[in-house]
Amino acid sequence: MFRFRLLVTSYAVSAYGNYLNLIALSLFSYEVTGTAFGIGAVMALRLLAGVAAGPVAGAVAARFGRRAVMIGADTAQAGAMTVLAVCGTRTPLWVLGGAVMVLGAGNTFFGVALRSAVPVMVGQEGRVRANGLLVTARSLATVLGFASAAPVIAHGGYPTAFAVNAASFVVSGAALLVLRPRTEEETPSRAAESGPAPSWWRAGAGLPALLLGLIALRGTDALASSSHNVALPVAAGLADAVDPALYMSRFWVAWAVGTLLAHQVLKRGGAARGERAFALGTCAMSCSFVLAFTGLPAVALTVAAAAAGFADGWTEIVYTSRLQAAGDRERGRLFGLSATAEQGGFALGTVAAAAALESLSPLTVVALFHGTAVCGALALLLAVRAGRVDRKASGARRTRDVPTSDAPKEDAPKEGEGSHGTRTGDGRLPGS
Repeated sequence: MFRFRLLVTSYAVSAYGNYLNLIALSLFSYEVTGTAFGIGAVMALRLLAGVAAGPVAGAVAARFGRRAVMIGADTAQAGAMTVLAVCGTRTPLWVLGGAVMVLGAGNTFFGVALRSAVPVMVGQEGRVRANGLLVTARSLATVLGFASAAPVIAHGGYPTAFAVNAASFVVSGAALLVLRPRTEEETPSRAAESGPAPSWWRAGAGLPALLLGLIALRGTDALASSSHNVALPVAAGLADAVDPALYMSRFWVAWAVGTLLAHQVLKRGGAARGERAFALGTCAMSCSFVLAFTGLPAVALTVAAAAAGFADGWTEIVYTSRLQAAGDRERGRLFGLSATAEQGGFALGTVAAAAALESLSPLTVVALFHGTAVCGALALLLAVRAGRVDRKASGARRTRDVPTSDAPKEDAPKEGEGSHGTRTGDGRLPGS
């Protein structure tokens, strides 16, 4: 676990660079393109590259190895950010477009490889705690990245912010090279087992319906989450016109504290939770985010944001741990499909929420989008309940169908004997 903690630290450094770059790249895109539409187009290009990489990421990781894919993704992203840092304000539009596509695809490849490798690195019994560490690291990196973006850009400009992000990828890749974590199950031939990369329309073929429902709800949750990300700056300006940045900082710090608490609670609970816990967590998260946009006073807003963060961390850990319970060969496909659903939902939601804010209030937009997530969670709960009823009914039918023997007792084998009179040890049926 010590080696995994070192990897989590390097992951936190990389995530910090990403969130710092998220703000820097948005502002830089406006400077290069000169229009608000250009900012949206650059963001959409980055998200679409991630969506396109999702269906093939699992197959690529299976063919070349998860550690190699993570190192390759870090290297490619570090190279893209170095190019932007060197070019600076002279960056051609086509170079900016290529760089953000590398960032989007690289993030998906890295995420799919990392999340599917966790059970191999820490064991199935340790995956809940490991996922909690990753969520905690990402939450802290989010707050620090957003908080430090303004001073870094102010003192060093965009090239400095891009150079910091490039260095963070180098740290992550170097940690993977030096620590050499075990990321693959022992198999005779990984390339032979991986097979061809599935087409996007066949990515979910053969997967259980409940797992597909889980991934669909995750995509709906991403769509809903895009609404509060887009609406928060508007709500901050309305609530505190003098210092909206303080409003947003208070919100995100409280959210991060909530995710830390979720990790502590799930770590103490120990056992992994499934679809029902994820659906209930999604409902709680959506309701908390809607509540945070109702114009609460500062203290109540902090509590609502912390509750949203707790539910956000809870759902992330539960969801990831549930997919990791699948077999080693299936995990890559699940996380690739999940990445496509999450990034596709977030991209669609970002565009739709921005358009809706032109005529609707932030509260209305957030309520509508998160209401969709609540409906999806309720549908999943009903599906889980129906599945349990079906299993109980099926078990009852099997019990009724077991034939009873009318043969005299003397014709039956004695206790501890098989049908041919041989001893079977403790007398229990095989597999009982």
